[in-house]
Amino acid sequence: MAERKPPGIPWDAWIEQRIHEADEQGALDNLPGSGRPLPGLEAGYDPDWWVKQFVQREGVSVLPPALELLRKVERVLADLSRLPTEAQVREQLVALNAEIAKVNARTLEGPATRLGVLDVDSIITGWRARRAAGRSR
Repeated sequence: MAERKPPGIPWDAWIEQRIHEADEQGALDNLPGSGRPLPGLEAGYDPDWWVKQFVQREGVSVLPPALELLRKVERVLADLSRLPTEAQVREQLVALNAEIAKVNARTLEGPATRLGVLDVDSIITGWRARRAAGRSR
């Protein structure tokens, strides 16, 4: 496949010849996605398609640090009920407080943070109460 294009043959003819040879040799048989339509064709042309796919695939955040932190706090607080022990809840909250303090100290761009450090003990008290209510059902 590292063959160089011979001089005197146009690129398109040479490429078509290589594709035809590969097809005859069976190199194009059983490719992943064979027989299925290409994804995203119905959406029309978008010049930034590759950027959007990259952001989605890699989980890149395009939010300012303060807003990204707000999303993370909401996500962690919602997931606390799934943690089995108080020690794990406390560990998550302490780590989150450290991140909040770091972002509050460093945020220079985007909107200012509106989050203060979380009251770990009151959140754990609520976690205990929800856990006890769930057991009594």
